[in-house]
Amino acid sequence: MMFVHKPTLPGELVTLRPVGPEHVDGLWELVNDPETVRLTGSHGRPELEALKGWYGSRGMQADRLDLAICAAGDDAYVGEIVLNELDADNLSCNLRIALIGPRAYGRGYGTEAIRLTLDHVFRTTALHRVGLEVYAFNERAAHVYRKLGFVQEGVCRDALFMGGEWYDSVIMSILAPDWVVREI
Repeated sequence: MMFVHKPTLPGELVTLRPVGPEHVDGLWELVNDPETVRLTGSHGRPELEALKGWYGSRGMQADRLDLAICAAGDDAYVGEIVLNELDADNLSCNLRIALIGPRAYGRGYGTEAIRLTLDHVFRTTALHRVGLEVYAFNERAAHVYRKLGFVQEGVCRDALFMGGEWYDSVIMSILAPDWVVREI
C-alpha cells in the first residue's frame, strides 16, 4: 500500500514522527483540550486504554500515515497529522490535523507540518489528490490551507451539530501538479 514506510520528517519548527505508544500522553491531552475538541467537532472522548491501543497499532497500517507533530526545540508532542481514507484506485486521500491548544496555536507548527507532509507524499508516492474538510468557523485553519495551495471545492451545509447550533463544513483539496508548481 501507499503508506508502508513511516518516515520521520524534520523541519525548522517541528519534527514529524511516526506515532507510537510514547505519544499517548500527548494524544490524551489533545482529545481533552476544549478548543481542539471544538475546532475538530469531536463528539465524545475515547478512554486512555483505547488510545494506547490505537497509537500502538498505527505503524502496522499501510493504508494511512499517522505522524506526531513534535516541537523541534524540545521534541514535545504538540499535535498530530494524519493521511487517511486512502483511495488507491484514484490516488487520493484525506488529510486531518489537530494541535494542542494555546501552546501550539499561532506558532507555525501546523503550517510546517502540512507542508512537510504534502512535500513527502507528492514527492515519494503516486498520490494525485489530498482533500480535507474544515468547519466554516475555523478561519485560522482555512487560511493556512489556502496559503499552502488548497482550493475550496464546496460546502457541506449543516454538517456539524454542536452546542445547539449547526455549522457548515468546507471541502478543500490540493493536487500534485499544484504542489509542484508551488514548490518551483
